[in-house]
Amino acid sequence: MLAATQLDESGDAGNKLLMKTRNSVERPFGKTRVSRQSLVAIAVLVSWLVVSVCFGQASTPLGKHAIKKEAFGKMLDGSSVDVYTLTNSHGLEARIMNFGGIVLSLRVPDKNGKLDDIVLGFDSLEAYFANNPHFGSIIGRYANRIANGKFTLDGVEYSLPKNNGPNTLHGGVKGFDKVLWQAEPSESKQGVALVLRYTSKNGEEGFPGNLKTKVTYTFTDSDELAIDYEATTDKATPLNLTSHGYFNLAGQGTGDVLAHELLINADRFTPVDENLIPTGELHPVQGTPLDFTRAAAIGVRINDNYEQLVLGRGYDHNFVINRKGSGLELAARVHEPSTGRVLEIYTTEPGVQFYSANFLDGTLTGKQGRVYKQHSAFCLETQHFPDSPNHPSFPSTILKPGQTYTSRTVYTFSADKK
Repeated sequence: MLAATQLDESGDAGNKLLMKTRNSVERPFGKTRVSRQSLVAIAVLVSWLVVSVCFGQASTPLGKHAIKKEAFGKMLDGSSVDVYTLTNSHGLEARIMNFGGIVLSLRVPDKNGKLDDIVLGFDSLEAYFANNPHFGSIIGRYANRIANGKFTLDGVEYSLPKNNGPNTLHGGVKGFDKVLWQAEPSESKQGVALVLRYTSKNGEEGFPGNLKTKVTYTFTDSDELAIDYEATTDKATPLNLTSHGYFNLAGQGTGDVLAHELLINADRFTPVDENLIPTGELHPVQGTPLDFTRAAAIGVRINDNYEQLVLGRGYDHNFVINRKGSGLELAARVHEPSTGRVLEIYTTEPGVQFYSANFLDGTLTGKQGRVYKQHSAFCLETQHFPDSPNHPSFPSTILKPGQTYTSRTVYTFSADKK
């Protein structure tokens, strides 16, 4: 099912905002005599209520969400790149670029209320042009791998750039993570938002159809970062969009994530071959190191002599989410013991790719001069299954003219106070 849910329906489910309604019933008044003493008593009561309300408002001031735009640099062709800082009413902060839709930083509190940046990335725009492993970016047209850089659609074989051995990975050489998006800030009662738009032309990176894409980041006052995807095409095309955040809930650059406790709401996964392409089967996780149906530390089984872990040099697998319907479903929950930070991910997608940053090797220096080594982050990329265009048994990723692709993923932040 390509469009798992409509934006307006999933928006209500993801935001979890408590709506208060008040019903009043009008009744006719008969003739009534009111004494002077009664009027005085009523006046005193009203005055007391007014003073109480004013005092209550003054003694419990609420924060205010905000959005700010700043210049961040220039593209090689001279186009300006801006960064938008989204702050919710509790002071949580997300900084997002219009280049690649990249989440530059994400500051959330720990159990003591201390804010820290929990995503990997770079301090300068130029670093994102060079050896960037898709830090925090929008991935498209097709997230994950397509085998041999080929697929057949409506009897036509399409060839794509091979940028991952024999495969096409994350949309090719110049995917959605490397283009400049049109940005428009927005604000509502729920929070602040950044709307990004990009039109991918027919034939771009080998994909058919002119694809109009809109991605909306919303930072709510319920401490949620929601990402809504929407797209239309004038020609049938594969489409699989995601966000490639590299998370470390102890703080970016503070070390590995092997002690993070992970739960994945999935009883099955898609096993891969030596090129990390799905075999087409769905295997149970039970009895394997890929069983996270109960929370377990990421590092407790990562070095097991298990074929799938050996092939991926760690975790790099798509999990089949246990779904009860087409709306938002819990994909994963991560808890970091030392800070108490908790990340929950809800999505309308059928799968989630768990990647334990196996290919970070200490050669990249990120924000604040911190070196990123193997397993210094985890990724949980909500998605359709890898190589779906070549596996008819997988949920379809084909978007056709007249259809609207919609997808929603919500990241919920909290802290365990224990």
